[in-house]
Amino acid sequence: MISVLKRKKYISVLIGVFLVFFPNIHVKAPPAQAHVQAMEQNGGLQNQLAHFLNSEPSLKGAIAGVSIRSATTGQIVYEHNGNIRLRPASNMKLLTAAAALSSLGENYQFTTEVLTDGKMKGDMLKGNLILKGKGDPTLLKRDFDSIADSLQKKGIKVIQGDLIGDDTWYDDIRLSTDLMWSDESSYYGAQISALTASPDEDYDAGTVLIEVKPGNKIGSRAIISITPRSNYVNIVNNAVTVSPDSIKEIKIVRKHGSNTISIEGVIPFKAAVSKEWVAVWEPTGYALRLFKESLSSKGIRLIGKTKTGVSPINAHIITKHHSMPLKKLLIPFMKLSNNGHAEVLVKEMGKAIKNEGSWDKGLEVMKGQLSKLGVHPDTLVLRDGSGISHIDLVPANEISKLLFEVQDKKWFKSYMQSLPVSGEMDKMVGGTLRYRMKAASLKGKVFAKTGSLSTVSSLSGYVKTQKGDKLIFSILINNIVDESKGKDIEDKICALLANQ
Repeated sequence: MISVLKRKKYISVLIGVFLVFFPNIHVKAPPAQAHVQAMEQNGGLQNQLAHFLNSEPSLKGAIAGVSIRSATTGQIVYEHNGNIRLRPASNMKLLTAAAALSSLGENYQFTTEVLTDGKMKGDMLKGNLILKGKGDPTLLKRDFDSIADSLQKKGIKVIQGDLIGDDTWYDDIRLSTDLMWSDESSYYGAQISALTASPDEDYDAGTVLIEVKPGNKIGSRAIISITPRSNYVNIVNNAVTVSPDSIKEIKIVRKHGSNTISIEGVIPFKAAVSKEWVAVWEPTGYALRLFKESLSSKGIRLIGKTKTGVSPINAHIITKHHSMPLKKLLIPFMKLSNNGHAEVLVKEMGKAIKNEGSWDKGLEVMKGQLSKLGVHPDTLVLRDGSGISHIDLVPANEISKLLFEVQDKKWFKSYMQSLPVSGEMDKMVGGTLRYRMKAASLKGKVFAKTGSLSTVSSLSGYVKTQKGDKLIFSILINNIVDESKGKDIEDKICALLANQ
């Protein structure tokens, strides 16, 4: 038997002979050797990162997964627990956005249809009017007004039938599997429906915006306003105006299973307005109520009832509303880390590809698309599209691999533009990074998705270096007591990368 040493020597001789006779043939270094060479070239950075991670006191008892790649070659230049599955928090949205762009396309639009099973007789529609949602999370009150206006222009003044809201484009499961009960009334835990509405251009679908201002004098009730103005929610105002030197303590809570929103606490006289987006109970009914109010504002009278149901087989479309294309929706989705958009996109992928608007089918599609984008699905645990689940698991190396592979896709520009940018104060540019890394050496140089859950902080994306290169990074920190410390760690790592 030839020894290992002799075998290596024998192979080297053969290669040498081969190169003598075929001098123009390029022999590429084996992947392992190339990886070692890349690591050696980046030894300074490697040592800095290793020292930092090993000495950072906030990481004691926590676990960090770090993966740094060359954006040019895709080779890993540094990793620390890179193959360990960790909770990604909202870094999961990087996977969801890429899968949606890959499967649906950057010009994909959601539609909302208005149908009827009746006929016009004069200015009367004799039959039911159906509002059919197909997932659009960007519908605003003004869109319902616009739809009602188009019906008015068609001559409709009276509807002799029912107003029906059809949300059957998706299944009737409103909340993702692992959503915590305490998140249910929060904007980031809003129910998912194919027929829904948003209060403003942050597009937190299925929510209302509550504003609390101090009253006109000390001792008076706080002044409450709601956007959009609607009687779908019932406000119970127990908040009181107190002296200017008091501490503001306002608590806004929706009672489970209802749309009664209680406002408790105190607000100092002349204090700044408190704002909170609150998830409604049953967003289908919310959207339908807004549409009914829009019809009324345009002088269209409804004789029948308002209810949810399924579009009759013989119904035909009167008008349609189209959402902005996906490439524009990605801006509020990714910049503001909109959980509702992530879950809608999962269900929409399921509907578009598997003809079932559910989390199960959507996640199947997502895994298939991620596989095409270089990610190994067997390394992942996917439970939702937003990352709000504490059961979601992704290795940092898989995120950095995805970020490398998507660079040659035709939709990459839209993907890149959707990422928050360090230190840029415009909300729709800086997004969740607008207050971070504002120093001149970092401002505008980090393009990355943030993530935060209890005991979890994450940041993954791209950074421009002093040499003009671009590095890809993924930082997943789990089991950290204070998430704000995690963000400090992420920012320091980005500073090390940018200084290369």
